[in-house]
Amino acid sequence: MLTQAGSVSVFGFTTPIPYPFGVERNGYLVSDMDAAVDAAVASGAARLITTFPDPIGRDAVVQWPGGVNMQLYWHTTKPNYPTLVTVPENRVYLTADRADAFVKSWTRFAHARTVSDEKAAPGVEIGQPGTAYRRIRLTSGYGDMTVMVSNGQLPWPYGRDMTGYAVADLPATLARAQAAGVETLVPAHAEADRQSAIVRFPGGYIAEIHSQTAR
Repeated sequence: MLTQAGSVSVFGFTTPIPYPFGVERNGYLVSDMDAAVDAAVASGAARLITTFPDPIGRDAVVQWPGGVNMQLYWHTTKPNYPTLVTVPENRVYLTADRADAFVKSWTRFAHARTVSDEKAAPGVEIGQPGTAYRRIRLTSGYGDMTVMVSNGQLPWPYGRDMTGYAVADLPATLARAQAAGVETLVPAHAEADRQSAIVRFPGGYIAEIHSQTAR
């Protein structure tokens, strides 16, 4: 499914979901599958599933330092998608033990750059009021990414959200979501330069939605 805010792949299993599918944080379309997998491994990732064919291309599942799983995929017929209006954001939760190793590996693979590295962001942003955590924001040709570095003791639903979607009007988006049967798990609130909320779609998919605030 392609939207102005990003694409979503929906897999309707008729059997129990086989390991390790279902635990990927995200998936990325690549232009050269073999080169992408080789680059991921050279950058510190491990292949959980070696490259395999699917009906429209090829896939692999890799794991980055810190246990961050991602799917890489390639289409036999080069896709021609319209340009997104906003850029989606992969959301990664780690402890300090592996955060720097993950950022180093991902930066090397994706040619990412650091947008910000806040060493003492308000812990309330991850459900831990009265504490601080490290928030790293990255961007690359694969999109945006926020790495949240904490003690790992995250209250529900933090850590369950896979992707963040940027929208122009958060209240209007949440109203449409509620009308469509989407549950708001974390109400809209201020976070640094954004207003943010966390929602759960039917079937259990949990995502963050945010809109930028004026600087």
